[in-house]
Amino acid sequence: MIKINLLPVRAAKKKESAIQQIVIFCVSLLLVAAVVMSMYFFKRMQISTTKNDINTANNRINELKAKIGKLEELKTLKEQVKKKLDVLAQLRKNKTGPARRLATMSDITPDQLWLTGYGESGSDIRISGLAYTEELIATFMRSLEASSDYMGVELVVSEQSESGGIKLKRFELVCKLQPTPEPAGPPAPNAPK
Repeated sequence: MIKINLLPVRAAKKKESAIQQIVIFCVSLLLVAAVVMSMYFFKRMQISTTKNDINTANNRINELKAKIGKLEELKTLKEQVKKKLDVLAQLRKNKTGPARRLATMSDITPDQLWLTGYGESGSDIRISGLAYTEELIATFMRSLEASSDYMGVELVVSEQSESGGIKLKRFELVCKLQPTPEPAGPPAPNAPK
């Protein structure tokens, strides 16, 4: 009988099988390393992109904060201008009042009656003067009461005084201003629809 030694063939097959397994293991290891590295670089790229987006958003926020600051400044300026315009409107409204009242008083003051004092305190008026007779004072009071500017005219003091050797009547009157109707302001802007 012939004996054939198959051990070297088996050893060669085992050796070949071991080499195949080592090669498969190395290739698998390389594939896993490639996949992990590609995922790593992909995530790094995502992180970099996200950081850039955050920086862009922060820059935009800073720009908007600057614009908001400017808007707040404009609102403050607008309020200041509005207050100034209100003051101007009030001054325009009051501009004609005293001048018109004094012109009225000048027109209704009779001859031989002289005004020596005029004072306004809110709506209260105090008038002092000199006249030749009490009838002139009464005429002046009736004229004041009949005017459209004064109401509630009352005589506070009427006494004899002497000036330069002439006997005169010194008087003091109090009265109130007639309330003036408020002028219609500018029409309110239409609300947006």
